Order: sequence, then structure tokens, then C-alpha cells
Amino acid sequence: MTYQKTEDAVARLTPEQYRVTQENGTERPFTGEYNDTKEAGIYVDIVSGEPLFASSDKFESGCGWPSFTKPIEPAHVTELRDASLGMVRTEVRSAHGDSHLGHVFPDGPQDRGGLRYCINSASLRFIPRDEMEAEGYGDYLDQVEDV
Repeated sequence: MTYQKTEDAVARLTPEQYRVTQENGTERPFTGEYNDTKEAGIYVDIVSGEPLFASSDKFESGCGWPSFTKPIEPAHVTELRDASLGMVRTEVRSAHGDSHLGHVFPDGPQDRGGLRYCINSASLRFIPRDEMEAEGYGDYLDQVEDV
């Protein structure tokens, strides 16, 4: 599978998805589509389709955004220094889609690596476990929990 940012994919984004992924926006806490999702599957970049996070690495952080302990495919997630808003944070972007995803913080579950990838729902598309094979993500089934 080839993952890339295309004009067509960007043109299909909702205004909120565009604001978040293309203009480094942030959705309001507790408003994102996937904040409370507990279903098994994977989360892919809304623009490029590259696999980003697995439901098995999602946890309830209480921060108001979907939180994950690690990327499903580390090469698909780039981390950049972000000094906006008068503080230094680490921005997370998709490698192929160059979508703004959110930020990573060092306050995640210690027993799972200590990181919290705080991700905007607007930058993600969720693919349920039983649709992964048909959508071309069968290689990642072993990284998603059975339900």
C-alpha cells in the first residue's frame, strides 16, 4: 500500500479536519469522534491512510482527546519541537500525509512506556478490526486485540 497526501484527499476533508490536519489546529476537548471509542481496530491518517495507532494502545487519560501509549508503526509518526503557545511541546505529525495529529507528553502509563500521544480525532479515521483485512490493513491484525 502506498500512503501519500493527495489534493483529492485534502479536498474531501471536513472544515474541522482541514483546520486540524493542515493548519495545526486542535479540536475542543471531549468533542472528538474517537475520544470514547473502545472498539478494536486501528486508527489511520485521515489524509494518507497510513496506519498510526492501534486500539490496544489506546487508554483513558481523561485529557479530552484520544490517547495512545505508542504508534502502531513508529516510522509513520514524526515528532517536532513546538514552541508555540509560550511553552515547549513535542508535536506529532504523520510521516506520509504530513498531517498535524496532536502532541506527545511524558505523562502516560509508566508500565506501558510512560508516553501519552494526545491525538485529535479529526486527524484520524477508525477502521474496525473486522474491516481491516478488506481495507488492506490485514498485516496489522496481530497488533489489535481480540474482542
